[in-house]
Amino acid sequence: MIFLGKELIFPDVESASPEGIIAIGGDLSPERLLLAYKSGIFPWYNEGEPVVWYSPDPRMVLFPNRLKISKSMYQILRKDVFHITFNQNFKEVISQCKITNRKDQEGTWITDEMQNAYLELHKLGIVKSVEVWQNNELIGGLYGIDLGTVFCGESMFSKVSNASKVAFIYLTRKLGKENYKLIDCQVYTDHLASLGAEEIPREEFIKILEL
Repeated sequence: MIFLGKELIFPDVESASPEGIIAIGGDLSPERLLLAYKSGIFPWYNEGEPVVWYSPDPRMVLFPNRLKISKSMYQILRKDVFHITFNQNFKEVISQCKITNRKDQEGTWITDEMQNAYLELHKLGIVKSVEVWQNNELIGGLYGIDLGTVFCGESMFSKVSNASKVAFIYLTRKLGKENYKLIDCQVYTDHLASLGAEEIPREEFIKILEL
């Protein structure tokens, strides 16, 4: 692990700690963030702390053709009770991801600095979002970094049961049709595993990024 300065560089991911920490410090400039994601690295830290950069091993990913949709979710999708849009209200999606409370989680890891940084990346067309609406109200969504053939999911929120799952299913189907290799989900959660995401060795993930 190293402490980053102004130089736009990251160490090899194989130097990461057992927890996946590869570096500390630096900034959240568009150039550094894009280099990080292309290198299999992402920021994750709390307000008031220096930026901490991670590259965990194993890596949680979803191959679009391995998406799992339960019978109950199929029924929800068939009812067509949600209206879904793509990249239409990113600012509100990241804002909701920041403030929405999550079970067994205190506070948020989306700092003001991080929110502003991803807003800049969105303006550059690199960060994109999925919005889920019901009765003209935004009730769920997600956002992430689009690397062209890999989508790096960052966060999702849900105000109504299953809304974030609907967003994720929509995104996966869309990217699958566009021949994306995978969706990077970063670390394991039961929620993602239930949708077909799986852990793969970091080395395999990096090779896919380099293709």
